[in-house]
Amino acid sequence: MRRATQNDREKVVNILLEAFKKNKSVNYIAGKQEKKIRYLMEYSFDNCMDTGEIFISDDGEACAMIQFQDRKKFSWKSTYLDIQLILKTIGLGNIPKALARESFIKKHYPSEPFTYLWFIGVNPDRQGNGFGTAVLKHVLDYSRTLNRPVYLETSTQRNLPWYQKHGMEIYTVSERFGFPFYFLKTA
Repeated sequence: MRRATQNDREKVVNILLEAFKKNKSVNYIAGKQEKKIRYLMEYSFDNCMDTGEIFISDDGEACAMIQFQDRKKFSWKSTYLDIQLILKTIGLGNIPKALARESFIKKHYPSEPFTYLWFIGVNPDRQGNGFGTAVLKHVLDYSRTLNRPVYLETSTQRNLPWYQKHGMEIYTVSERFGFPFYFLKTA
């Protein structure tokens, strides 16, 4: 496992694009058009390079993006990225929906510093072979060294036992977005 660099951007974006094409939460924000989902992943990569970490497996088959909300600061770059996300993915008419979603999610965050597992994905052709487990364990171990709990949310119910097997617990479930949305944290 290693930290991703700018040179890994396309590889990471492609892994996450393929892994999240049919994800209910991603489709809620980006729709189902591949170019919009791709831009969401590019936006996420660029954000995490500034306010978090991106890890990629040595074989380039799996990755994770984590963010540290307490490190987010105003910058012209982040404002530019947000505007591009609106124009290329969300659309002007969906701004209220996207802002309401983000506000709802943030209400479930703790007040102390934490690691936010924004995305974790495995090349779909390689899922079920331990790549995701290796990345998740790396994120959990890394967060432990920082003395930070890990928080995430998922709309993929089949992933819940996997997260729980690795020490995550569900602390809230919501149907607010028209599908079950699970909030998890390290136990």
